[in-house]
Amino acid sequence: MNSQYYIGIMSGTSMDGADAVLIRMQGTQWQAALAHAFIPFSDGLRRELLALQNTGNNELHRSMILAQQLSRLYAEAVRQLLDQTGLTPADITAIGCHGQTVRHAPEHAYSIQLADLPLLAELSGIFTIGDFRSRDLAAGGQGAPLVPAFHQALFRHPEETRVVLNIGGISNISILPPDSDAFGFDTGPGNMLMDAWVQHIWHIPYDKNGEKAAQGKLLPALLERLLDHPYFTQPYPKSTGRELFSLDWLQSRLKTAGFAKTSETNATDFSERPEDVLATLLHYTARTIYDAVQQAAPGVKNLYICGGGIRNHTLMQHLEHLFAPQTTLHSTAQLNLDPQWIEAAAFGWLAACWINRTPSNPPRATGAHKACILGTGCYA
Repeated sequence: MNSQYYIGIMSGTSMDGADAVLIRMQGTQWQAALAHAFIPFSDGLRRELLALQNTGNNELHRSMILAQQLSRLYAEAVRQLLDQTGLTPADITAIGCHGQTVRHAPEHAYSIQLADLPLLAELSGIFTIGDFRSRDLAAGGQGAPLVPAFHQALFRHPEETRVVLNIGGISNISILPPDSDAFGFDTGPGNMLMDAWVQHIWHIPYDKNGEKAAQGKLLPALLERLLDHPYFTQPYPKSTGRELFSLDWLQSRLKTAGFAKTSETNATDFSERPEDVLATLLHYTARTIYDAVQQAAPGVKNLYICGGGIRNHTLMQHLEHLFAPQTTLHSTAQLNLDPQWIEAAAFGWLAACWINRTPSNPPRATGAHKACILGTGCYA
């Protein structure tokens, strides 16, 4: 069987931009990731996407216009990959496009990812596959996380259980036993609450390298108030998103924990330094990751990290402190895949599974009652 090229496209919960990765497959057998492109979202696009997290006027029209804008941006990422590699649309078997999640409601059996798949196919000239979560939801699953099957295909070890941790806007883990199916779940917030806080207080996109969090101190009472969220006592499989862990939710916790001076919460209404709140949010992300791993894979020796959170040095130091000495933390680069490329590459892999009529959802992770072929295809 000849090798085939696929492009995976992912824009995650952080809403910072779109990653696109060119991969090479032989059937459903992984061969290599070859090139990467990233296109940041404009401030305006990000604001409009965030606004769709809440109910508002004319949502249907706004969502369709945003789906078109996103698909034009995705098509530009595809063009950049083709320019990098000298390939043409005819060389690419398919695009796997995740789209941009704006609502995730598995309790109501739906999850909405914005993408205009026909437009992306038209603009790119490449067969396009998307809407990967709906089929799993129809089979009784959460529609998430979908990456454990991909992690299993690439990273499973024949003799030891490995854990893969993705720290995006939401953090999720994949447990890869040597002799049974992979499983996993969302552990809770990753970068999302930290990003929301620094955007609210300092009007910057994120805390680069965790520098502002490193200037703060832990607020134990606030941490305990945050850990009191019922999500953490739910059994897995489970998944979450901005619907549960929003800036509004954080501000309500600040008030009930006694850190707000008035009922009108803004940058000047807190009795604690904003750096201390940020440091506590960082501890919160690390603690909920640690607790989840201890619950699902106690005694694991090696944990491999991907996603944007790996660039937060303060967060990585705190995770190392929590997991030492039992568990060693690594970048997925040690498994030959750049941590920034992982999720986009996964959707290229899912596209290859669709083309080869191979089920790709991980029922043990999502809770679906059967394995399914995920996605919907659109011809160029």
